[in-house]
Amino acid sequence: MAVKPLQRSLAEHSGADVIESLSIQHVPFAERHGKLWKQGPFWFQGNFQPFTLSLGFIGPGLGLSVGWTVLASALGLLVGTFFMAFHASQGPRLGLPQMIQSRGQFGYRGVIVPLAATLFTFVGFNVVDTIIIGNGLQAVFGWDATVVGIGITVIAVVLAVYGHDWLHRAFQVLFWCSAPCWLVLSVGILAGQVAGSAEAGADGGGGGGVGVGGFTLVAFMVQFTAAAGYNISYAPYVSDYSRYLPRDTPTPRIIASVFGGAAGSPMWLIPIGAWMAATLGVNDPLAGILDAGDQVVSGLGAVLTLLSVLALVATMGLNAYSGMLTVLTGVDSVRPLRPGRRARVLTISGLAVVWCAVGLSVSADFSTALGNALLLMLYLLIPWTAVNLVDYFFVRRGHYAITHLFRPDGIYGTWAWRGLVAYGVGLALMVPFMVVGPFTGPVAEALGGVDVAFVVGLAVSGVLYYVLTRRLDLTTEEPAVAASERELALGEPVLVNDSPTAAGTPVVNGTSAVDK
Repeated sequence: MAVKPLQRSLAEHSGADVIESLSIQHVPFAERHGKLWKQGPFWFQGNFQPFTLSLGFIGPGLGLSVGWTVLASALGLLVGTFFMAFHASQGPRLGLPQMIQSRGQFGYRGVIVPLAATLFTFVGFNVVDTIIIGNGLQAVFGWDATVVGIGITVIAVVLAVYGHDWLHRAFQVLFWCSAPCWLVLSVGILAGQVAGSAEAGADGGGGGGVGVGGFTLVAFMVQFTAAAGYNISYAPYVSDYSRYLPRDTPTPRIIASVFGGAAGSPMWLIPIGAWMAATLGVNDPLAGILDAGDQVVSGLGAVLTLLSVLALVATMGLNAYSGMLTVLTGVDSVRPLRPGRRARVLTISGLAVVWCAVGLSVSADFSTALGNALLLMLYLLIPWTAVNLVDYFFVRRGHYAITHLFRPDGIYGTWAWRGLVAYGVGLALMVPFMVVGPFTGPVAEALGGVDVAFVVGLAVSGVLYYVLTRRLDLTTEEPAVAASERELALGEPVLVNDSPTAAGTPVVNGTSAVDK
């Protein structure tokens, strides 16, 4: 069977008319499309949903006032989004999903180590999202949580299966529908149109209300870390949604666009969540939205609740899509794949069964569970993001032999010990500083329960990786990088293992023509 040329028509992969067929493969230059400015609204909407609102419940639940909760969240978001946004520049430059690119730091098979952490993040978010929507709609409308959980899972699966462009479209529509409604609610709250119970207002969520007071360093750091971890948890897949952009997309502009969008909506919603927890005494985001919205304009609460659910379901599709890329990268690292539409459908469906089953069976204190989940995600991802960014911006400076990332015998090796050591040492040295659930590390205990583990992880992994790569002779990689660029530009087939596939058909950018 003849091999299809590398530069196929845009319509075949755009997702506008058919299911996207690319997954972990390099996006050919001729198929790059999209507008840079849309990255901002995309990531704004990605955080413009009830999960984000719930972050505002954490501080008041620990006795922190609304003012201190807002300040801790703002500082955490600035830190977390800073690291997340820089990953976005890798998508246009390399045209690859984020975790395929990580083979450059961890090796063809060594990337499985951070892949496990990222998969936990994607599935973990969807588990919590299922809980939020199922319990919330049951509380406010009396809908059966099991039926809701299954229904939203199906919708998320469909979005993820259709792929990249459909996800972008869904987020654009939801952005323009949601923003005006949230604006009306926000104005109503500021105008004093929303009132809570006397008990909730006096207690302020257990921590001194909106005004001065209600401060503890431990609670402040928990809120700060949760906010930082929220956007850092996007780091493993932010370039998944920028990889179709033209290669000459300006790096500063895409970083600024993603930063503004991803930080903007949490800066808006987290204060509302903190205010709801302290003033309305709610511990469910959908219940708070319904109550507050209906006090501003009759029926606004129901509209905002449904829009919020749809936004969260779309975000679940985002997690499912990137979870699929993660799984396929992991499988391909052990046994070279020819991933096509069938592989993406089966993988997404399998992930959906897992998160739906767990989400429908888990019952726990929501604020505590949310805080602990975010902390675990942060701990696992911090060493990876440090290694990845240091390699991309300071070691290899964006120059990679893309075709070698698909070869176990390529220049990046099977197990890249420098990245693995830096990741492992950083993660290990974070443990004494951790405070999560019932566990408090010895150093954190000496600090009075203050958690600074993520600072340690960033510094140790980043600095250690940079030191370990000082003796790395990058001149030996230059011929492979140049050859890879020529190969991609000419549209020549990329052979996995320098040989045809088992079926005897060459693999184009990691994908066989027969699996389209």
